[in-house]
Amino acid sequence: MPGIDETLTFHPLRIAVLTISDTRTEETDSSGRTLAERLTGAGHVLAGKRIVADDVEAIRQQVRAWVADPEVDLILTTGGTGFAPRDVTPEAVKPLFRREMDGFSVVFHQASLGTVGVATLQSRAFAGQIEDTFIFCLPGSTGACRDAWDLVLGLELDSRHRPCSLAGQIPRLRDICA
Repeated sequence: MPGIDETLTFHPLRIAVLTISDTRTEETDSSGRTLAERLTGAGHVLAGKRIVADDVEAIRQQVRAWVADPEVDLILTTGGTGFAPRDVTPEAVKPLFRREMDGFSVVFHQASLGTVGVATLQSRAFAGQIEDTFIFCLPGSTGACRDAWDLVLGLELDSRHRPCSLAGQIPRLRDICA
């Protein structure tokens, strides 16, 4: 049965949160705040938090900076995954991928179907790996971020999750919790 094995040691990940929006500020960024609260509440470390405009180069610049930072294990983005003209997160991030994680989109949409119904079709949520850094790109709604963490990422990023956890693929943890 899959789940958390309480007999194993929890290894916190260092996770950066990037909000992609032309309109959000620190005060109004409820999606980024939700992700930061969820990940720290689970015992992980908030390695960075930024807001950038819906601009391909601005997104790539911040993502590349975090990929190059040895203190960042993983990146979560929120925003820019819809179909509005300014939604360019997939166009900005996917060309940087070494590998795409097709299963994340499938599992996220299955989870989201239960909370928002077929409106999940309006999201282009996706994930992959840039060099050795995993990145999960989520919709900009607070509800979608809550669903992504509570129903998918919270378990998958917990090193105690069995039968396996993505934490074992993080370079600094590869030999510890693989």
